[in-house]
Amino acid sequence: MRWRILALVFGARVGLGLQFQTMGSVGDDLAASFGLGHAEIGLMIGLFMAPGLFLALPAGFAGRFASDRVLGGLGLATLALGGAVSAFAVAPSGIGLGRLLAGAGFLFAMLYFTKMIADWFDGREIATAMSILVMSWPFGIAMGQVGHAWLAELYGWRLPFVIASVYCALAAVAVFTLYRAPADRPANGKGGSIRLLPREWGLIICAGVAWGVFNAGYVVYLSFGPKMLETQGMGTLSAASVISVGSWVMILSGAICGQIADRFGRREIILAVCMTAAVLALMMLQMPGAGLPASLIFGLLGMAPAGVIMALAGQAVAPARRAFGMGVFFTIYFAAMTAAPTIAGWLLDRSGSVDAPILFGMALFAVVLPAALVFRMIKTKAPIAPMREGA
Repeated sequence: MRWRILALVFGARVGLGLQFQTMGSVGDDLAASFGLGHAEIGLMIGLFMAPGLFLALPAGFAGRFASDRVLGGLGLATLALGGAVSAFAVAPSGIGLGRLLAGAGFLFAMLYFTKMIADWFDGREIATAMSILVMSWPFGIAMGQVGHAWLAELYGWRLPFVIASVYCALAAVAVFTLYRAPADRPANGKGGSIRLLPREWGLIICAGVAWGVFNAGYVVYLSFGPKMLETQGMGTLSAASVISVGSWVMILSGAICGQIADRFGRREIILAVCMTAAVLALMMLQMPGAGLPASLIFGLLGMAPAGVIMALAGQAVAPARRAFGMGVFFTIYFAAMTAAPTIAGWLLDRSGSVDAPILFGMALFAVVLPAALVFRMIKTKAPIAPMREGA
């Protein structure tokens, strides 16, 4: 049953990446239509993540009053609404409002989909399950990189938002009708607690930092990698297709990496190798003619440990406090994801060179391993102990 649930949540979560990628794919069209600069496009990308800064903790607390199914499904429905608002906007402010709405839905869907899989796979192949789950995000993004760019080129920038919204709406219906909670856990979180142990705070903060900078580096790669290739003479659609190779490849490499971590451990060694590869891939991206090899290395190794990093969140907090712990985790994640595109766009405007945001992406990936090492140190030194009943 748990694998069927994973397949359902994977398919629904694809919509998150598909909706997110709309702005990255139509950014140049919007810049031409509304006279926006790179920093403003970066801000539009980052607005998708902004609601998480303020809503992640309340969203985690909401798990005490409603089921994961309801909250995850409502998140998808809000994603669909936000995309529709952007699609029919007549000014940048309307597009920004739609991005904020979609971002709020993204938060609830991301948080409760993660909790669903953590609950179903608690103590059983969690790195593998999380690896498969998180690959739905790049799968949706890869679909958007090619599909949105093609749709925008033929039919204008509005249609990609419409298509992404329709997908999210259908996924919401699927989650509402098909998801079931594990039999050994309540269907809602009314018995949960929002009081984390001190060691759990340390663990969830480290996990959130690692996951936040990892994904921020990925977004910088997605948003500015095509521009790097375009400066080397590649066409817009060709550049997007080459960069999307990394996202397609990581769908397979991520699942394999999760299995390796579950079978053999050595998670810190895996992260050291993979983050080195991510930095190397971004360096190669700056070399003319090396775009495809760089994208392959990025997908095969650089992004492979996504599930290994995400699994840290499931290991950080006891099940009774998991919903609120996920709220803390995603607050940190959204802070990194909101800031990174804007900073990268500002660096490009300031320097006039796409090398600057690429270097920024390298720095983000370099932070992942230290955060994971501190996590392991805290967990080894002070393992999580159950909270006394009624505490």
